[in-house]
Amino acid sequence: MILLPLAWTLWTVSLWTSGSSQTLLQEPLTVLYPKEFSSQTIECDCAQNPCDSVFWFRSISNHSKMEFIGQCNHADRVVLGPGVNHKWFKLSSKGSKVFALTIVNLTKEDAGTYSCVFKKKNETWKPGTLLRPGENPPIIQTNTKPKPPIKPVCRCNKSSQHGCGSLVFWPLVGLIAALLLAIIGTLYYFSRLPKKCRHHFVKRR
Repeated sequence: MILLPLAWTLWTVSLWTSGSSQTLLQEPLTVLYPKEFSSQTIECDCAQNPCDSVFWFRSISNHSKMEFIGQCNHADRVVLGPGVNHKWFKLSSKGSKVFALTIVNLTKEDAGTYSCVFKKKNETWKPGTLLRPGENPPIIQTNTKPKPPIKPVCRCNKSSQHGCGSLVFWPLVGLIAALLLAIIGTLYYFSRLPKKCRHHFVKRR
């Protein structure tokens, strides 16, 4: 008698080889960089229509074979693959459209691609998520040119009556007024001097 998880594995592999009722979604591969010994949750979305169940697989970076993790349906009935520890891999459903796989205590040995196959009218394969635990995401360098210095610009409200003319007119009026005050003050000073002092001052000049 073949064990149930092994039977599901063989049945799913037969789906790949048959190729008659499979769909490969054209989605980009998601790359995540979780910390070591942390937990990471990956979701499998059945898109618009609800699906009956989801099968989870992983391809470890240092192995060339695909490993069966387990199967979960919308009633949260979970069957794990052979040798899969239920303490490290937790399968669950979020309604009838979204299923989740949670990996606990991630290490660098868990680096690889985690994918799901969900079943509706036919079997649909999603590209999955690439996990790189303990690695730093690459730094994307962009060539940015320094911005030229911004020159000060006289900004006036066009709706005002005088526009920018007031910014020049009033400082000029102030300067003329200061000069007039200086001249008046000088004349007043000389007008207050005694006649002898003024005559002496003129004679000296």
